[in-house]
Parts: sequence; C-alpha cells; structure tokens
Amino acid sequence: MKLTLWTYEGPPHVGAMRVATAMRDVHYVLHAPQGDTYADLLFTMIERLPRRPPVTYTTFQARDLGKDTAELFKQSVQAAYERFKPAAMMVGSSCTAELIQDDPGGLAASMTLPVPIVPLELPSYQRKENWGAAETFYQMVRAMCQGKTPARRASVRPRCNLLGPTALGFRHRDDVTEITRLLDAIGIDVAVVAPLNATPADLAELINADFNVLLYPETGQLAASWLERQFGMKFTRSVPIGVNATHEFIREVCGLASIDPPSAAPGSLRANWYARSVDSTYLTGKRVFVFGDATHAIAAARVAAEEMGFTVVGLGTYSREFAREIREAAKHYGVEPLITDDYLEVEAQIAELHPELVLGTQMERHIAKRLSVPCAVISAPVHVQDFPARYAPQMGFEGANVMFDTWIHPLMMGLEEHLIHMFREDFEFHDGAAPSHLGGIAASPAAPSNDEAKAVAQASITARGDSAVAVHPDSLASRNDEIIWAPDALKELNKIPFFVRGKARRNTERFAIERSVSPITVETLYDAKAHFSR
Repeated sequence: MKLTLWTYEGPPHVGAMRVATAMRDVHYVLHAPQGDTYADLLFTMIERLPRRPPVTYTTFQARDLGKDTAELFKQSVQAAYERFKPAAMMVGSSCTAELIQDDPGGLAASMTLPVPIVPLELPSYQRKENWGAAETFYQMVRAMCQGKTPARRASVRPRCNLLGPTALGFRHRDDVTEITRLLDAIGIDVAVVAPLNATPADLAELINADFNVLLYPETGQLAASWLERQFGMKFTRSVPIGVNATHEFIREVCGLASIDPPSAAPGSLRANWYARSVDSTYLTGKRVFVFGDATHAIAAARVAAEEMGFTVVGLGTYSREFAREIREAAKHYGVEPLITDDYLEVEAQIAELHPELVLGTQMERHIAKRLSVPCAVISAPVHVQDFPARYAPQMGFEGANVMFDTWIHPLMMGLEEHLIHMFREDFEFHDGAAPSHLGGIAASPAAPSNDEAKAVAQASITARGDSAVAVHPDSLASRNDEIIWAPDALKELNKIPFFVRGKARRNTERFAIERSVSPITVETLYDAKAHFSR
C-alpha cells in the first residue's frame, strides 16, 4: 500500500456499491467508520443520479471501538430493513472496518430477517473496485438462482440477458439502449438486463433466457461463467465496440440464437465513410497511446488501428485481472504492454512515446493536458463530463459514430488552434485588425517593446506547460544551463504545432548537447529535424 494523489480503482466495497446502486429493491449495509461515507458523492455528484445510493453505514467512531461494534452493526441492519423494506440485502465491511473483524455476514444471518441476506467478503487489501463489483454481482446471482430450475418458454424469438452494466460505468446506460435496439433489429429479445435496473426477482429470471450477452467482462464475467457451469447458458465473447467488433458480435449472437445473420447492418453507420473521407485522410498513421480498463483499451486499440488508420504505439491497463488479454493484444500491435495502477508510470510512458493522441481515462486526460497532447476519454474512471445528458453510447454502430467524433475532434481542434497561433501576427488576422465585412481597414499592430515581447513569449511558454520550450526569448537556459536558445530559433520553434512541439524541442536539445552546439539557432533546429527524420 502506498500514498497516492490518484487511483484508478477504489476499494472493493465501492464496487459492491456500484452493483447495489444499479439495482432496484436491494439495500447494502456497510460496516464502516464515518470517513468511508465519501463514496456517496461518486454517484450523486459525478454520475448525477437523482437519488442516494441504497447504502446504510454503521458509521462507528473511535470511541465505539472500546464498545460492542458488532451490536452497532446489527442495529444498523435492523433499522435499514424496517425503513427501506428491500427484497434482498447485502452486508459487508469497508477497508477500515475489515480490520476489526466483526463478521457482518454471520451477524446478519443470526438476525433471521424475512429477506435473503447476501454476505460479501471483499478483501480490501488484495483486490480492488472492479473485482468487488464482479464478486458482488456473482454472489447476488448465485443467491437468487441457486437451486432453481430453468423454465425456458418456447417463444417466437430467441431471448438473451445483458450482463455487466453497473452504476458509475462508462456509458453503460446508453450502451444497454443501443445493444437492446441492435438485438431487436436482428430478431432477438432482451429478457433481463443486470445488474443495471434489475431487482432480485429479475436475477432469479436470468436462467430462463436462452443465452447471455456479456457486455463488460470486468464486472459480469464471474456471473456469466457461473451461469454457464450451472445451467448450460452460453455467453458471448465479442464486445461490440467498433464497427468490425459489432459485425463479429452480430454473427456470434445469431449463432447462439440459431438464426441467420442479417444481410445488411441495422442502424445508421457513418463512421466508416467519415474515416475514409478526404477530411480525415490526414489522420492516417497518427501515433496513439491507449490506456484504460482492459475491455475498453483492447477495443479502442483495435478501432484505432483497423478503422481509423492510426498507429498504436502504447497499450496498457490498470486491470491486473485481465493482464493476459492486454499482453496478447499488445503482441498483436508489436508494443510493450503496460500493466500498472500507478498513474506516474503511465505519464512517464506517454512522455517517452510522444504520441499524437491519447485514449484513456480521466487521469490520462490530465496527463495529456500537461503534455499538450490531444486526448479522448474511452474508459472509467471518468468525471462528470463523461456522464452526458445526451445519448452517447460506445457500443454498436451508433457507438462507432460517437467514437469517431470523440477521437477526431481533439486532433482537428489541435490543428485549428495551431493555425490560429501561426497567423496571430498576420496583417489580416492580428488582434487590431478590423472585421473584413467592415472594410478591413485598421492599423498594423504596433511592434511590441523588448520587455513586452519577453513577457508574451514567457506567458505562451507557461501556458503550454512541459510541451513548450521553457526558455526566454533572450536565450535563457531550458532545463539545463548549457542549453541556450537564440531568439530567432525560439520563434521558429513556436511555429511547430503544439502537439509535437515538445518532441521537436527534446530532439533538438539532444542533438545540440551531443554536438556541443550553443546557442541553438534556426540552422541547428533544421539540422536536428533532418537528423531525426532519417
């Protein structure tokens, strides 16, 4: 365990909260001190749910540790049942309460409440949030389905379940809508979606469907595997993120449903044409770094390489349970996989690889901003802006359209920003120029004084952070007293697009140091460019 400013996953009880909050008519009693109630904010402030999570905390304090905390837990369970009257309850401990070993499951079982009580034993110091969500969903499915016999009805159309979507998931709400529409279009009905919006009674109905569609392996694979072992229910392996993967998904579900796949793709697909259009050809070969949960990272790398024409230069995940899958995918792209939950390692690799686009989580968005690299978010954990009010799935053909827009716009806006910066002193476009429809008559911009030029250059450098040249126009040192930039070289460097300026700076300084060149002039800049372009 180590102190950090950022973590990709919370402790496993947060995963349990994601399942409890996603479901209906359940309640989760969490043995936890006052400080562990922070998790409520994840759902009410970030996901912006209109209700609090169905969680009761025992909220014991330091003075309670010398008393009977077990009795406090039992009182909390009784009060929660009497107040909320759920159809089922879950009980467990937070990472802090786990240390006092009160056995919430045994205590709750001794109370003989008239509803099923599912004990959750989530090892907080060995596992993390996604595993906690998967284990919680599995335990709930097992408790509701154990000992039951399937009663699959002879319906006109095949029926399946959608497994894995939870609260706080990346676009789970819209993915479920999109895949339900897609399945309906090809002749397959959705029986139960779980855990999102499912009740305990719905979980008991899972076994009556013909097969399962596993949307999110991180949270649904344990339950899907158990249903296959116990009831012979096959489940899908294809995750429909991207055009090619969606076509594979359609063929797979049609095979499981014993129906013929459609001759044409249902829905409105524009991403394929846009990716081949003239407006997008300049994107071909862009270097992209991908990091996130394993499912979204692997899918995003495939879309980037096969459908966008990008070059994948880095691929990684924080999901250690799926490290094998990431390693296999990385081998396919000829890159070294990055399996870590340390954001500093991720930042170091992004800085080393010099990608032109980063696809990652909220943390990679911050990293890319510091490095002045375009970025699009493809995976949880995410912030409030990635729970949009609009319809924005990641799965299916509409998801492919959304991804195209989301990924391409940062690159296009980066080009636009570069052009604005490049022509900012042009006689037609400077700040003092009059609007063209009013005649365009205005004085040329006054030449700034030497002090003003220094201030403007330094402000521009500061705004760009590490990707700019941290030097003063009057040949101040950049990171090293031996590295001196001449003013005209600095001006020329600032003409380079900001999203590759950092790489140009590093290469030029390396070139100058190796050859003992000082100061760096315009000629040095172009000599370095020619050297590293060979």
